Amino acid sequence: MTMLTKREMETAVSNRDNRYDGRFIYAVITTGVFCHPSCTSKAANPENMRFFDDAQGAIQAGFRPCKRCYTDTQDTRTRQLIDVVRYIEAHCEDKLTLQTLADMADLSPSRFQKVFKSTFGISPKAYQDAFRMRRFKRSLKTGNSVTDAIYDSGFGSISRVYGEESRKMGMNPKTYKAGGEGETIYFTCRETKLGLLLMAATDIGVCCVQFGDDEASLVALLEQEFPNAQFAASDAQTSHELDDWITALDNHISQGVPKPDLPLDMRGTAFQIKVWQFLLSIKDGDVRSYGDVANEIGNPNAVRAVGTACGKNRIGVLVPCHRVLRNDGSLGGYRWGLERKKALLEQEKQSA
Repeated sequence: MTMLTKREMETAVSNRDNRYDGRFIYAVITTGVFCHPSCTSKAANPENMRFFDDAQGAIQAGFRPCKRCYTDTQDTRTRQLIDVVRYIEAHCEDKLTLQTLADMADLSPSRFQKVFKSTFGISPKAYQDAFRMRRFKRSLKTGNSVTDAIYDSGFGSISRVYGEESRKMGMNPKTYKAGGEGETIYFTCRETKLGLLLMAATDIGVCCVQFGDDEASLVALLEQEFPNAQFAASDAQTSHELDDWITALDNHISQGVPKPDLPLDMRGTAFQIKVWQFLLSIKDGDVRSYGDVANEIGNPNAVRAVGTACGKNRIGVLVPCHRVLRNDGSLGGYRWGLERKKALLEQEKQSA
C-alpha cells in the first residue's frame, strides 16, 4: 500500500472518507484525542492535526481515543478496552489493580495485560503513569506548585515523579552502550530564528534536537551521538509526524507559541534522566538554579552533576536545560551558545 501524503490525509479527514479508515488515524492537539478519518466529530483545523499510522503511536504521543468514533466503529472487545482506558484516566490518581481492570474487560489478568498491550502498545500501568505525568505537567502550567501538582496527579511523593518514572524512561546499560545499534533514526532540518535546527526521532519519539551552522555538521553530530544507528533524511512526504514536530518547535522558537509537548526518547544514565525529567516540569518563563534542581530531585549535594547532565542533554529546547542558571543568576553554560540561551529565555519570559 502506497504511503499517503499529508495533503491526501487532510482531504480524507475533511471528506470524512471511510475508505481511509485503517490506513491512518489523526489526532487533534487542541482536544487531545485521536480519530478515524471518517469520524463525524467537529472538523479540526489542519494546523492542529497530527497523523499516525495507528492508535499505538497516538497514545504514546499523549493522545486519547475519541469517544465517538472509537465507540461506534470498533468491535465489542475494543470498546471494552476503550472503556478501561477512560476508567484509568478518570481514576489515574488511585491505585488500580490489574484484577480490577481485567474484570471490566471480562478477561483474566494475564490475558488482559497481553490484549491491552497488543492493542495500545503499552501496559495498563504504563498508560496510567503516562496519563499521570500529563496531568502533572498540565497542573504545573496552570500555576500550581510542584508539591500540589504531584499530589493532584496521584504520584504521592516527589520520588515517584523524578525517581520511578524517570528510571522507567531511561535505558538499561546494555542498550545505552549500543549507541543506537539496529535502529533507524530519521532526521530533518529547518531554518529557525535561532539558526539551523536538526530534529531526529526514533519509533519512540524525538531523540535529538541540535542547532548548528550547516546540515553536514549537524548530521555529523547526530552520527557521533548514535554511532551504530542507521540514518535516513526525512521530509513532509515521507514522515508526517517528524515534519509536524519540527514545525511546532520552530513556531515555539520563532513565533513564541507554547513549547510543544512531543514524545521524547531520552537516553542517558539514571541520574541524567532524572534531571532531564525535572527540567520538563519547569514552566515557560521560569528558571531554576543548578542548586534548585539538585534539591528538587532529592540530591542537594549533586549540583556539579546536575550541571554535567544539562551539558549532556542532546534534546535542545524540548528538554529545556536553557532554563537552568548559576546560583548567582548568571547564564552559566549552554551547549548551543549563550546567545541562543539568552534569546530563548527572553522570548519565553515575554510570552509568559
